[in-house]
Amino acid sequence: MAGRKLLLFQTVRLRLSVSGVTAFVLLCALLLLVASSAGCRNSQNDVDKQFESPTEQKKARLLGKIEKDFSNAQAHYELGKIYQDQGNLIRAEEQYMTAISFDPAHREAQAGIVKVMLNMGDETQARFEAERYIRLTSVDAIESLKLALAFQHQQLDEYALTCYRQALNLAPNSAKVNRQIGYYYLSKGDKERAKDYLTRSYQINPYQPEVAGELGRLGVEIKIPTRTKSESKKLDKMIEEADEELLQ
Repeated sequence: MAGRKLLLFQTVRLRLSVSGVTAFVLLCALLLLVASSAGCRNSQNDVDKQFESPTEQKKARLLGKIEKDFSNAQAHYELGKIYQDQGNLIRAEEQYMTAISFDPAHREAQAGIVKVMLNMGDETQARFEAERYIRLTSVDAIESLKLALAFQHQQLDEYALTCYRQALNLAPNSAKVNRQIGYYYLSKGDKERAKDYLTRSYQINPYQPEVAGELGRLGVEIKIPTRTKSESKKLDKMIEEADEELLQ
C-alpha cells in the first residue's frame, strides 16, 4: 500500500514536472513568435518606406514639420501643392488657406487658391480672389512680380500678364521686370515679344550673361562689355541695388 502511494506520488510529480516543462517550452515558443512577428512588422515597415514614392516621402516629411510647428506656412503650401497635384482639391484648398493665414503675403499659396477654385468649377469666386490678390500688390512692383510668377507657375496666364503689366507700370526701368516678362513670352513661344522685353532689359543692364545668351539665340546681335573680376562684383552690386530701388 505504501509502495503504491509512493509510486502514485512520483507519477503525479513527474506529470507536473512534464507539464511545467511543456508550459515553459510553449511560453518560449510564444515569445519567439511574438518577437518574430514584431521583426516581420518592422521589416515590412522598412520595406514599405523603401518603396514609397518620392511624393509620399515628401508628404510624410511635411506632415512631420507641421506637427512640430503648425505655423510653418511654407510646409502647408508645399503639402497643398502635393494634394493639388494628386487631385485632392478640398485638402489642397485647406492647406493653401492655412498657409495664407500664417503668411498673408504668400503669393504661391494665393495663386494656388485661385487655381483650385477654377478646377472645382467656381469661376466667379476664383476671379474674385485673383482680383483681390492683384489689388493687394498694386502699389508694390516686387510683390506684383512675385504674384505674376506664382500665377505663371499655376498656368494662369491671364492673371500672370495682369501682374506683369502692373509691375512694369510701377517700375518701367527695372531690368528684372523686363527680363521676367521676356522670359514669360519666351516660355509661350512668342519670340518677338520676348525679344523686345529681353532687349529692353539688356539695355538697362548689359551685365546679364543669361539674357545675352537668350538674345543671341533669338538672333539679336549684342556686344558684351568687358570688365575685370573686381569690376564685375562692384557693378553687379550697384546694378542690383539700383534695380531694387526702382522696384520699391
